[in-house]
Formats: sequence, structure tokens, C-alpha cells
Amino acid sequence: MSKEEKLMSKKKPAYPIRERLDKYLEKYNRKIEIPIFYEDLLRFSGSIAVEDKDGEDTLWVRVYYPDHERNEIDLSLKKVYSILHSDGSDRILEYLNVDAVDYCTFGNSKPFRIKVRNILNDNYTYFYVKKTDASRVYGLELEHLLSPYHLNFLVYKNTLIEEHIPGIPGDVFIKDALPNLLASEKAQLAKEFVKFNERCMIRLLGDMRSYNYVIIPVHDFDHLVYRIRAIDFDQQCFEGNFKVYLPQFFKENYQMVAMVSQKLLEHSVNQYKIEERSIVAKRIISSGTRIKRLVSCAKTDAISLPENVERLKKELHEYTSDVAFKKSETMGQILSTALDFVRRNYEDVSTKQIIEKKF
Repeated sequence: MSKEEKLMSKKKPAYPIRERLDKYLEKYNRKIEIPIFYEDLLRFSGSIAVEDKDGEDTLWVRVYYPDHERNEIDLSLKKVYSILHSDGSDRILEYLNVDAVDYCTFGNSKPFRIKVRNILNDNYTYFYVKKTDASRVYGLELEHLLSPYHLNFLVYKNTLIEEHIPGIPGDVFIKDALPNLLASEKAQLAKEFVKFNERCMIRLLGDMRSYNYVIIPVHDFDHLVYRIRAIDFDQQCFEGNFKVYLPQFFKENYQMVAMVSQKLLEHSVNQYKIEERSIVAKRIISSGTRIKRLVSCAKTDAISLPENVERLKKELHEYTSDVAFKKSETMGQILSTALDFVRRNYEDVSTKQIIEKKF
């Protein structure tokens, strides 16, 4: 871990969905008409702070709507739930209740979090309503295609609907659970963090500070294993500083990095990096034309600032010695080169050479 430095820009702009990406979303059933827009939810008339179980401010507020609008908003949100999680019909609406609409003023996306409960059994789930941002959409789709996890989301005009990703927020886990893990559990989580770090780097997903991912405990026979899953995709292919795409460089992840150093030998770290690159390469190959279409959209899209593109391509060229990075003119082209680099190494290069080539 290097000494602390300023890694990121202060503010990332939202980028519109352009025609090529819009057609891609329609082709793969991501673009579906919904009955409510992000701006509709901004018409709340009041709010109260939402606190956690310890009475601490969560940076979310619970919002309320005028009586003459509440019924219509509730019905529209239940319909969105049906479209996202079911067949989109009205059959299940009578069994649903919107228990809460929360609004977050922290971060770029300023999302609404909708809590929907099944009144027959009191099971509940969440989904999020956000402003559409092309870079975030690329991040969601890349997560769906290249990570171990599938993602359910919808886009319609200026509104993005995302399913909730369950898990323990990374910052909460590091504070409350990490100190109490068994030695074997720490070693397994260290391995997972190495793989997560590698996966973010390969597909250029930035800003994976501890509160932007969740840790998921999974029972496996007689023991627990831990998975790490990104939950925030605002910083897909935006920043120019290469370190932003490596979770190991954020001070919020210091304890995770220290655990890797304590529990894993350098040889093991390299082994897990190779394993993750190979898995991602297999996903690139197996996704066929879909990943090619997505990257083709990104190549001609504007999802970052020119100065960020210039900096990142130079840093990646220095890191990999691949001249193709220097020739890139957009973030999409840099992404394409990165994915192609990993795929080529998987297909053509020995394990020893992959380690030497670093990326």
C-alpha cells in the first residue's frame, strides 16, 4: 500500500445514452417502458433522517409525498417491481406494499431506494431508481457479463432501475466482523480480495472503496466462505489515474490489504491473479457477440474527459508495454485493448509470461 494520495476527481458528470448503446439495450431487453421516472420521485413534500440500529445517520432520508400523489406513486413503483422481478403483469400488485421510499444525498447518483413487501408473508426486497448515466450502464452490463454474478437492471429514457445486491457493506464488515474471523476464514477472504482487485482492474471499474462493495458470507458444508461483490458502478472507465481501478490503493481498504500480506505468500497472490484473469478471459470468449457489441458501443461513446483518456492510456502503456494502449483515443478503446490483452494472454501466452506482463 503506497502512502495516501488524492486518487479521484471531485465530480464525475453524467453521460447520456447515445443511439448505439440505446439499440444495444433494446436488443438485450434492458430497455423497457416503465410507468414512473426519476424526476417523479423528486416531488416529495417532506423527509426524515434514516438511522442505523446504533442511532447513527445513514445519509439516507425517508421521503413522503402529498396524499393526492402517494397512491399513484405507490402503484407505479409496484408495477416497476413486477417488470423487474416478474412478468410485468398486474396479477401480483394486490399482494405488494411499498413500505418506504428513501433518498440518498451522498455521491453522484443520488438514488432512491424502494422497499417493497409481500403482504402475504412479510418478505421484502429493495430496488433502486437512479438517473441514467451511460458509464454506469456500461459498468452494470460489464459486471453482468464478466463477473461471477448476473445483474438485473432496466433503462428507460432518463431513468435507471437497478435490483438490490444483498450483502454486508464492506466498511461495516471490516469494522465489525473482520477482527473476529478465524485464521482460515481470513485466508479465504484474502484470496477473494486479490481476485476482486484483479477483476476490477481488468474491466476498469473504479472507486471500489469499502462502502462500494459488499461481502457475502456463504455456507459451504461445515464452514463459511466469503464473496466480494461490487454494488456501485458510477466509476466505470472514467478516471485517468490507473490506481483508481485497483481497490488495494484506497485507504478504506487498508485492513483488507494488510490481511492479504499477512495470510498469503507472493506466489499464492500471483496464482490467484492468474486464476482470475483466466476466468475473465473465458467469460470474454463465451459471451461471444454480446461483449463485442457492448465494447463496440463504448469505443465511439463519450464516457470520460479527454485528459483522463490521455493519462490512463499512458499509464497502462507503461504498465503493460502494449503499444495498443497508446493508440487509444477513447475510454472505450482503452477498455477494448485491456480485455483483448487479457484474452490474448489466456490463449497464447504461458503462465510465466503472464506474470511477467503484470496486467
